[in-house]
Amino acid sequence: MSDSKFPNHFDGKRFYNPDAPEARGFLDVVRWKLTSRPEPSPSFISDVEQSVPPQRVEGRGLRITLVNHSTVLLQQLGLNILTDPIWSERASPVAHIGPRRRRKPGVSWENLPPIDAVLLSHNHYDHLDLPTLRQLAARGDSTFVVPAGVARLLRSENIGPTHELDWGESLSLLGFTIHCVPALHFSARGIYDRNMTLWCGYVIECQERLTYFAGDTAFGNHFAQIREKFGSPHLALLPIGAYEPRWFMSPVHMGPDEAVRAHEILGAKTSIAIHHGTFQLTDEGLDTPKKQLIACAKDEPFLILENGQFADVP
Repeated sequence: MSDSKFPNHFDGKRFYNPDAPEARGFLDVVRWKLTSRPEPSPSFISDVEQSVPPQRVEGRGLRITLVNHSTVLLQQLGLNILTDPIWSERASPVAHIGPRRRRKPGVSWENLPPIDAVLLSHNHYDHLDLPTLRQLAARGDSTFVVPAGVARLLRSENIGPTHELDWGESLSLLGFTIHCVPALHFSARGIYDRNMTLWCGYVIECQERLTYFAGDTAFGNHFAQIREKFGSPHLALLPIGAYEPRWFMSPVHMGPDEAVRAHEILGAKTSIAIHHGTFQLTDEGLDTPKKQLIACAKDEPFLILENGQFADVP
């Protein structure tokens, strides 16, 4: 169901970011790789204390557990929602190449409670991890919510039931409503499918409480649009990593300073940092985003959780 007039973002064949720079192209990727000077980080950090979430959280309280990267477990009113789940060792289409996990998940697979809804923000490998999704589907009872064009991939893997949403569309499930909202990013899983599927964030509405999951996004005017339409969220999950070098990454990823600006524009009661600390995808060090956020967030209610840590939002 659509009840919003977000800007047009589809030209009949491919999706695009309206009134914003597009992601850099192939020649820019080559330039980045030839000039890249990645900040050194350990190959693996054994500092994660895994936690065991409750099976359900009853009442109005909201518990947020950071599993890793952009994988967050949201528990409220007896409902469990999981965002962009990845338990794999690599964020990659193949087993032995691509970004490798530098920290283990904060919740073991065996201790993951039943999941009612899985929200996928776009089709990049660090956000749409097919091995994890297959395991979730095999457990049963999970509904998968995806942006426009992504359902075909999941259905080809017998992952479902799947609901596809465009910006401005909504889906009511089990006592909560999921609203699909804009993000500034791009999509691709191969060489020839760039921007053939949509990218998005989600606003989760549950008993007058709003939770905003931004997915992957650059900084832009969509934060003001989201606040204008829905009001200030009680909780915002905002990405802070994969931002260096800025000349290459700024059209698709926020830096920590921009995440703080987004938090302020949204008027979020509390924000939690995601998209950092597990995979080193770009040139900044694994824990540099966290350090930068601490330096620029100051007195703002912007929390940094380690893998496995949780927070209770009243």
